[in-house]
Amino acid sequence: MPNFPRPTLLSGWSCLVLLAACLVPAACSPAADTSPGDEVPLFDGQTLDGWNGDTQWFRVQDGAIVAGSATEKIPANQFLCTDKTYRDFELTVDAKLVGQGNNAGVQFRTKRIPNDTEVIGYQADIGFMPNGTCWGALYDESRRRKFLAESPELAMKTVKRGQWNTLKIIARGDRIQIFLNGVQTVDYTEQDPEIEREGVIGLQVHSGPPLEVYYRNVRLKEL
Repeated sequence: MPNFPRPTLLSGWSCLVLLAACLVPAACSPAADTSPGDEVPLFDGQTLDGWNGDTQWFRVQDGAIVAGSATEKIPANQFLCTDKTYRDFELTVDAKLVGQGNNAGVQFRTKRIPNDTEVIGYQADIGFMPNGTCWGALYDESRRRKFLAESPELAMKTVKRGQWNTLKIIARGDRIQIFLNGVQTVDYTEQDPEIEREGVIGLQVHSGPPLEVYYRNVRLKEL
């Protein structure tokens, strides 16, 4: 057997100190503060804390925000909006439609119109039309009142009717991208310098026949 030198008492204690130094911070140190680059939930799955809107039309059920009514006609567009505003971000939302109505949307870079149920700003659209779908389209709510960009044929192949669908919105400077279930449906560059680049996030239920819109996994990363 080779004649290796025996470890000294000092080297043994050095190993123990090194081990303790590695383990203690992981077990005892507080969690780091959330930085702007972290993805954070905007909905806690249990309450509407951090949001504002008419609770006649918005509630929490089974870990989701439910907008609208299964039995009542919805007289006007309704929006549940974040208390906080956002500028450049990556936003992900799962949504599905249940009922006779077939239109909703996710607002962003938006603001409320005083003394009105309406808002003004961009919308990642959700819904179906007689000739197809508007899922994943970019609509300008209460401003230009038109679709700014859309891929209806691609969206129709991608959307899952009556099931959960995932919308991802990336807003960075003048550029807006929308993805439906991982497939890009919008790549739009805003040309008007007067258009707002910052605002709230909003969840819509559209006026019309009874409709429930389910929203869950609302997550945002500031860029």
